[in-house]
Amino acid sequence: MSVIEMPVTLEQIRTARENIAGKVERTPAMLSQSLSDRTGHPVHLKLEHHQTTGAFKLRGASNAIAALSPEERSRGVVAASTGNHGRALGYAAKLEGMRAVICMSKLVPENKLDAIRRLGAEIRIVGNSQDDAQQEVDRLVAEEGLVMLPPFDHPDIIAGQGTLGLEIMEQVPEAVAVMVPLSGGGLAAGVAAAVKGVSPATTVIGVSMARGAAMKVSLDAGRPVQVEELPTLADSLGGGIGLDNRLTFAMCRGLLDDVILLSEDEIAAGIRHAYEQEREIVEGAGAVGIGALLAGKVTAKGPVVAILSGRNIDMALHRKIVCGEVPLRTERAA
Repeated sequence: MSVIEMPVTLEQIRTARENIAGKVERTPAMLSQSLSDRTGHPVHLKLEHHQTTGAFKLRGASNAIAALSPEERSRGVVAASTGNHGRALGYAAKLEGMRAVICMSKLVPENKLDAIRRLGAEIRIVGNSQDDAQQEVDRLVAEEGLVMLPPFDHPDIIAGQGTLGLEIMEQVPEAVAVMVPLSGGGLAAGVAAAVKGVSPATTVIGVSMARGAAMKVSLDAGRPVQVEELPTLADSLGGGIGLDNRLTFAMCRGLLDDVILLSEDEIAAGIRHAYEQEREIVEGAGAVGIGALLAGKVTAKGPVVAILSGRNIDMALHRKIVCGEVPLRTERAA
């Protein structure tokens, strides 16, 4: 399937950028001298963790809400989330005076729950997986008439996330590879569609954790499959892609050039490097690009861009990682 045939097009992504103008930050792309020296080629870090809500998700949430009709806005929105999508949707809904209900599993860290509560969104904790949380979303849609805005498998969400890809190609037009954190595929699909639409020769690499990487397992199987959700330092990358996935599976299959998986120690190394060398605080999901570079899992013959997708990490956990301790979550993941 070519880029032109994809269900979310470059033109839709450009329209999304107009829709979210003034609602999201245009984040910097910073040259990392330490990573450039280590790899032998320029490495740029796209500092998306500087986004208003601390993660890229605000792009998709803002675009999806902008596309709602007045009647849909009056009903309110609902979504399942591992934290960052819920925070973004809560923020975007609050700006519009809308009701927002966020359904999450028991695996979502407390710091992310607190952040969503402070935005005034309603929280429902259901089960031990994203699939369990999604069942509550389906119930609220059926019984209360809320509008579902899922975290990734939605054209307006994907197009909104794709605006990040447009910025990358404007800031680093010579990039030969872009590394994207990979979970349900909304970010990877949107960024890949934008990058490939502007520069077809640029490689797009999805990066995820080895524990419960649902998209990678599904791509290997040739169809969406259910994967056990396990504790990981990259908790934002947890959850399934949905057995009835309509968009992101096909887009990731058609647009991603490779998928790299990291161990928990490699993710921790990425978090540690971001803090010690770049003076940036990032969560596990935001550190996977750095982790892959440090582990020597990416080879390139020119400039590379790694997306630092979020900063919403529990600071007690961050301190343990920076101090070289083995956090409890890593011990359970061993």
